[in-house]
Amino acid sequence: MGEDRRAGARGPRRLTVTAVLVACLGLIGVAVFQQAPASQAVEFIPVGHWIYRVADESAYHVDGSTGQVDARVGVPGGERGSQVAQGNGAGYVVERKRITIFDESTLRVEDAVEPPSTERPVVLEVAGGPYLVYRNAGQIVRLGDPMATVSAGGPLTDPVALADGTVWLHRIDTGAVCALPRGATRLSCPMRMPEQHQGLLTVVGGRAAMVDTTADTLSLVHDDGFGTARPVGVDLPSTARVAAASAGGRLAVLDPDARSMHLVDTAGLDGRPESAPVEVELPGEGEYVGPVAASNVVAVVDTAKNELHTYDSSGERRETMRLPSEDGAPRLVPGEDDRIYVDSPDGSHVLVVDGRDGSVLDVPIVVSDPDADEPASTPDPDSTAENPDLAGETPQNRPDEDEPDERPRREDRGEQRRADPPARERQVVPPVASATPPGAPGAVRAVAGHQSATVSWRPAPDNGAPVTAYHLLWPGGSARVDGSAGQTTVNGLTNGTAYAIAVVAENSAGRGPAASAASVIPLKVAAAPTLTVPARFSIDPLTWNQPELYGGTLVHYLVSVTGQADQTTTAPSLRLDFFNSEPITVTVRAVTRFGPDGAATVTGEPGSAQITSPIEFPSATVTQVAWSGPGQLAVTVDVTAQATATCEVTVTGGPSASAPCQGPTTITVDGVEAGAMDTVQLGVNVTSASGSIGGPAYWQGVPDGAPSGGGFVLWLGPAALAASQWWTNRRRHRRPHGRKELVQ
Repeated sequence: MGEDRRAGARGPRRLTVTAVLVACLGLIGVAVFQQAPASQAVEFIPVGHWIYRVADESAYHVDGSTGQVDARVGVPGGERGSQVAQGNGAGYVVERKRITIFDESTLRVEDAVEPPSTERPVVLEVAGGPYLVYRNAGQIVRLGDPMATVSAGGPLTDPVALADGTVWLHRIDTGAVCALPRGATRLSCPMRMPEQHQGLLTVVGGRAAMVDTTADTLSLVHDDGFGTARPVGVDLPSTARVAAASAGGRLAVLDPDARSMHLVDTAGLDGRPESAPVEVELPGEGEYVGPVAASNVVAVVDTAKNELHTYDSSGERRETMRLPSEDGAPRLVPGEDDRIYVDSPDGSHVLVVDGRDGSVLDVPIVVSDPDADEPASTPDPDSTAENPDLAGETPQNRPDEDEPDERPRREDRGEQRRADPPARERQVVPPVASATPPGAPGAVRAVAGHQSATVSWRPAPDNGAPVTAYHLLWPGGSARVDGSAGQTTVNGLTNGTAYAIAVVAENSAGRGPAASAASVIPLKVAAAPTLTVPARFSIDPLTWNQPELYGGTLVHYLVSVTGQADQTTTAPSLRLDFFNSEPITVTVRAVTRFGPDGAATVTGEPGSAQITSPIEFPSATVTQVAWSGPGQLAVTVDVTAQATATCEVTVTGGPSASAPCQGPTTITVDGVEAGAMDTVQLGVNVTSASGSIGGPAYWQGVPDGAPSGGGFVLWLGPAALAASQWWTNRRRHRRPHGRKELVQ
């Protein structure tokens, strides 16, 4: 505790959050479940929930499956209502002016940074995160690896996050709908809400969706725009609040003014028949916060009574539970483990809602007194006599010097003690308790691997007899390890199958209760493909092999090209359409899924290739055009190219000819007919060895040398004959004036 206190007392360093966050990269573990480009470690869903208890300035971890408090981190100086977010390997106590970072494995404070705003952010625990979204400030802080701060440029509505780590945001002032993909540092805003329309983001069936509270419609949000809008069947007020995700095929919409909740059927988004909305009348006259949804449950809190109400997707109330009355409203937190956590303002209580059936577990955050288990020590009589302070005489209660000391002298006190043996005989020695089975192991966690899972735990209470073994149990298998172990790897699992692994401790009295880790899905990201770059890469496509998928199903390939947006393709090839004068790098990754359509995807190892030959644009100049024979034209061009190119000469309205060319080159074209005034018009196209096409060269004029034979003669001969015949006929029929013909 001392080390934690000193570490936490350092306070925030006055740095901009972006710079400090980047400096903390080395302190945070890398999480790679959704899109880990360079590691085969696997990211899994965060287990349980952290809460900050202000009374003893500590963050506590609650295992939602067992309702046990299994970890504690001292974070001195935290303010009331501090939120705690968790990522893979790190936790973050989020205050208004400080974010304290602690290591979840060592349970020690590592650092503190300053947030970009003093408002309470929305916390999103998602792959690649967690994220803090400061809505009024329009700032998004990614606490994952790498840490970064992204500006949205304006105020935001409540954000939502998808399983692949993409965060969707909606600008209030401009109506822009933006995506922040996992690992990105810039927003992509492909669409806007209609003018004067208000909207709220949500997630339906794992896809982002928008509730238009002005038009009372629901539509999916795609990368390039909105899908078909479906009417929600309810007149939504501007004050409506929407759950961040659907539950059991219905989306919960809270009308705080009417104290009612509507459960809207989302089947219409997939073209299925949809039923009418279910209206739920909320009890009492209080103010409600929420709704928050899990897989099949919706929860709201009546802040006037501090009462939690849970409902299933059909609108039936499942359970009601009251939190201790305190200043401030309880906070509803959706967990990534299909549970909803309800935090008391001071962190002394957590209600855990099961997302499957709506049942509620009350978990008090109780701090055990470390001295309570130790018997009170009785001062030794002699030592007490030697030290009056131990006998009750302190500087505060020591008698005045002027007053007579009526207490017995030392020797008298000794005589009194010796004369009072019955007091010792009345002491009762407690019986030695017999051993019982051990308690449950603490902090059971599982990290998935390729056809395996690594399970770790903290020692179970031995309850009077040493723990001799730990048993690991999962569907279809079990394993036993020594009682001194705290970690083991379970092998032989099937990739893509969810496993809930339980750990049970055993001693001489028997086996204790089981403690389970959250379900993990063994998998391994696809291997790196091998790329083949064609010689003429602007004409022929780039190709690659399908890599080892390790049991996954190929979804598509993700192709990254220097200076271009990422592209996806399902074929193992892609035609590169770009013009660049510098070498470029092309990287291809296989994206796979383990499970049915819609299951979470993982991005494989990168395969890269560098195109070192820059694209060249050859050029040609026509230097001479001459007749070389009947209907035969010799065209001389001067070609600038790094390697031998291909030149094609085309006579306008006539034939063409191609030939290799580099530098001065003469190309012969046969079958050419000259036009009027002996002119010829032609063009020259040049294609480089890499396939790039240079700008054409044009020439028009009279070729050198006289045209011989061919079309030129055929064109001139008939004209001359026609003119001669016309002149002969005219002379024959003309009669001269004043002259008679002689008649023979």
